[in-house]
Order: sequence, then C-alpha cells, then structure tokens
Amino acid sequence: MAPCIAILGTCDTKLDELLYVRDCLLNTHRVRVKLIDAGRTPSTHPAIDITQPTILAMSASHAGPSGPLDVSTLSRNELIKALSDRAAPIIASLAATHDLHGLVALGGSGGSALAAGVMSRLPLGFPKLLVSTMAAGDVGSFVGESDVAMMYSVVDIAGLNDILRPILDNAAGAIAGMARAYHARVNAGTTAASLEKPRDGERRTKRIAITMFGVTTPAVTKARELLARYDCTPYVFHATGAGGRAMERLIAQGFFDGVLDLTTTELADELVGGVLSAGPHRLEAAARNGVPQVVSLGALDMVNFGPRASVPERFVSAGRTLHEHNPSVTLMRTTREECEKLGRIVAEKLLMAREGNGTGQGKTEVWVPKGGFSLLDTKGEGFWDPEADEALIRALKSALKRSGEAGQRIRVVEREEDINHPEFVAGAVHSLARLMQLNPAKKGSVDEQRASGL
Repeated sequence: MAPCIAILGTCDTKLDELLYVRDCLLNTHRVRVKLIDAGRTPSTHPAIDITQPTILAMSASHAGPSGPLDVSTLSRNELIKALSDRAAPIIASLAATHDLHGLVALGGSGGSALAAGVMSRLPLGFPKLLVSTMAAGDVGSFVGESDVAMMYSVVDIAGLNDILRPILDNAAGAIAGMARAYHARVNAGTTAASLEKPRDGERRTKRIAITMFGVTTPAVTKARELLARYDCTPYVFHATGAGGRAMERLIAQGFFDGVLDLTTTELADELVGGVLSAGPHRLEAAARNGVPQVVSLGALDMVNFGPRASVPERFVSAGRTLHEHNPSVTLMRTTREECEKLGRIVAEKLLMAREGNGTGQGKTEVWVPKGGFSLLDTKGEGFWDPEADEALIRALKSALKRSGEAGQRIRVVEREEDINHPEFVAGAVHSLARLMQLNPAKKGSVDEQRASGL
C-alpha cells in the first residue's frame, strides 16, 4: 500500500492552496492523502477528511473526545493553541499506528505556529514539512528541538500564482519522497530510533549523549574514538541552544543510558544573555533521572553572539574581550564574576538529584580541565584567563562542599590538561564507562584500553 500523508492547514483561508498540494500528491506522486482542516471557521469541502469540529471535539489532555469547544470567545492566540493541542493527538495516534507516514502544512505566522505545535509532538524521524511565510527569518520558535523541515513560500500563501505553484510542487515532491523513505523503514522494521525503553529480555547497544562545540571538537572526536571500543552508540549534540534542549528532552524521556557532557557552554549564554541559551533547565535531566553522567566545563569561557555588530553595546563599551569566530559568530570571554556564578550554577544543577528520587546520587562526576576550557582558553590564546577559570572551579567545589553528603557523592576530578587534551578525554571516557558498566565491543578491547591509558 502507498504511504499516506496528512495535509494540515486552515481551509477557511487557504483551501485552494491546500487542494493544490493534495492534487499533486494524489495524481503526480501516487500517495494517499488525509486533508485536515484547522481553520477558525469550519469548511465543508468533500476533500476534507478530518474536519475542524472533529478536532475541536477532542480533549486537549489527549484523553479522547470531550465535546465541542466554543471558539466564538477565543482570541486568535487562544484559538491557535486550542486547535494545535487537539489536532496533535489525532495526528500522533495515526502516526503511532503507521496509518500516516508524513505531515505537510501550509501557513503564515498563525498557521505556522499551529502546525509547529503539532509537529513538535510527533516522533523524531517522522517526516514533517512546513511551508511558511516565516521560514526566511528566525525559525527557532517553529523548529524548537524537533526535526521539522521548513520551506519559504516567498510570496504569501494567499492565491495560486506562478511563484507559489512551483514552490508547492516542490513541497509535495519533498514530503512524498520523505514519506516513501519512512514507509520503507516502517515495513523493514528500521524506523528512527525508538524512544521506548527495551522490553524485558531485549538487549540493545547502550546510548550515550555527548555535547560538542567547535572549540571542543578535538575532545569529542577523541571521545568517539575511545567509545568505539565499547558496546555503545554515541549521539553528539551541537551545544547551540536547540542541541542542549533536544538532549535534555531525550534524557528525560529515557532514551539515553549515559551522558558525556563535555560542553556546558549553553549555561553561560543563559546567564549572560547570549544567543545560544538552552533555557533554564539545561544540565538537569540526567541528575533528576539518575542517568550516569560525566560533566565538564567545555566552553564556559565564552558567550555567543551573532555578527560583531550584534554584540550589545553594554559589552562593547565595557571593553569586553571579543573574538570573531566567523562572520556570523562573535564570542565574548566570560569574566571572573560570571565564572563564579557559573561554578555555583553547575553545582546546583548536579545536586538536583536529591530533589528527585535520589537515584542519581553517586552516578555523577565532574572533570575539571585546569589547563583551559576550550581551544581559545589555553596558554597563549585569546581567552586564556586562569584567574577566571580558577574562580569557576573554586565556586563549584565550594558549593558542592557546602551541600554536605549529597555533594560528597559527586566526584570532582581536577586535571592539569586542557579539555581537548587526549589524556583528559581518556580519563573522562574511562570514568563514564565505569559508571555505566560498559562492556567491550569486541575481544581484545580491554587490553587495547589498558595500553592506551584507559
């Protein structure tokens, strides 16, 4: 049977465009289609498979039908949220039973927000394509930590013309191709990695999350090389805000068995006001969920901004140390005072295990690279500031010590090397392997590890 694709949109304002995509999918790409109406005013076109009243009859708590919702008094924002919250369980249910193999949506700012709310609740690896008037700007609020693909409509989705038609043709072709690939994986039993925990008696390779930045790439490259000797699969997250949020979400969902959090730089952006913050809950999920973790201080020597002209004037006038990483990224050195705060923040996050069920205690280690936190923070480089680094280290250790028994269960390992030094990385990997009780990937690996200092 051909794959089935859902088309989501506001049929009261964009019916012609939605029907155009529907015809492309049915007649050109020979796939099955479900047209879903998420408009303010219900439409009655015979091509609509799931109507707006059907969506509004769903419970926002995903508990099933709850009776019709009166939308006459809702603001635009409230209506978007109500439709998104109620459409999500319908589409997610069809995806879970493999009755859907892709979702494409068309929208302006409101329609894009509605569709993004639905797409964010679908599994990673399930095809999601959003054709949007907002796709040429900051799309962080639409993509979040999901794998949504966005396509810019160039003109508004308000009437078919010679610009919009080929764009919608391409969108139909893109989602059809993605859906066929996903459909094939479903039939082969090789869909994207399941977020479910293994069933009783089922064995799978252990999964390890790793965080990386450009200035900690050598460390992560070495860590991956060493982890290849164990029965595990590493998943590297780029610490750009969305990367940290995605990792935290997956840890909380039970996807990972261990975490090598070498690069905690997103904490600095959250504290100082950089552009790559992962939000207030970064570095919490592993502690709260009892997941073994080895944490380091990678790139806490810096805060991230866009092009140099985008650095806030208050920092420029204060004479802060800046480094143009590339034309789009400018880095700013964290001060001693900021580093002190970051040390306390790291400690507070790791101590959160005692606020949960306590299972995380004794499963966390902090590896401190006294030789520098990044490629820029080594002797002779532009961000080398041993006093600031020492302020962070001292604040971290002091906060853990003051916490008593809980802090004592968090092992702090201080090393003279910088974070990218092979011996520092080898020690951190070895500790995580011990915490996770990792098995060698092949015969002879143990001897190889001993020979390399592991």
